[in-house]
Amino acid sequence: MKSQKPYKTNHFKKLDSTNTYAMKNLAELSDKEVIIADVQTSGRGRLNRSWVSAREDNIYLSIVLKPCSKVSDKLPLAGLTQYMSVILCRVLENYGASAQIKWPNDVLSDGKKIAGILSQASIQGESFRGLILGTGVNLNFSQEEADKIDQPATSLNLILGRPVDKKAFTEELIDGFFENYEKFLDKGFSYIEKDYIQRCCFLGKRIAVNALDPRETGIAKEIREDGSLVLENDEMQEKIITMGDIVCLQPD
Repeated sequence: MKSQKPYKTNHFKKLDSTNTYAMKNLAELSDKEVIIADVQTSGRGRLNRSWVSAREDNIYLSIVLKPCSKVSDKLPLAGLTQYMSVILCRVLENYGASAQIKWPNDVLSDGKKIAGILSQASIQGESFRGLILGTGVNLNFSQEEADKIDQPATSLNLILGRPVDKKAFTEELIDGFFENYEKFLDKGFSYIEKDYIQRCCFLGKRIAVNALDPRETGIAKEIREDGSLVLENDEMQEKIITMGDIVCLQPD
């Protein structure tokens, strides 16, 4: 007899965005409910960028998490993007692909984007309504489709040379996320720190952080427990960066 899953899935043929749907219906959705769409008509990533979402054999999902009812600094909610990025890397590696993490929310394979994560929290006063962890994974693209994306991108089928089963990958990803989710909430970033740092493609390198005014450059020193980046600038001053996109200025 199969053991019961700790989560519930809610499947749709088409949504504007799984994160948008989850946010609109957050009050009615339960803790650990997973929203899955075959197609997104208005998929979005960080900084309101579009996410190509037309193929039914790629992954577009959002996980609804409600671990507390009040705002609390005791739970590492800001680090859930980092936790998911580690889980994604592990699953991709299980399939035989290389996987690297690019702060704050991208997963790369051979230097090309293969997955992205978008975390959104809903707070009203001291009440914590929930956190939505959206994840998109390129499982099946043609090379022509990958080439049309506005940044270096790839998909798992192009890496493996064969189609990838969406259902099997999705189940492994969600199972992997919830397998140690409670442990992560208890221990925080330290629980995944070694795995995260091993897969980072930027730590210790000279980088530029875009989407900031002014643009920041320096050496990427570390990732803090809240998911922020510590950057040492040219004046040897440490700056805490909470958002932006990094560009590596120092080659491997």
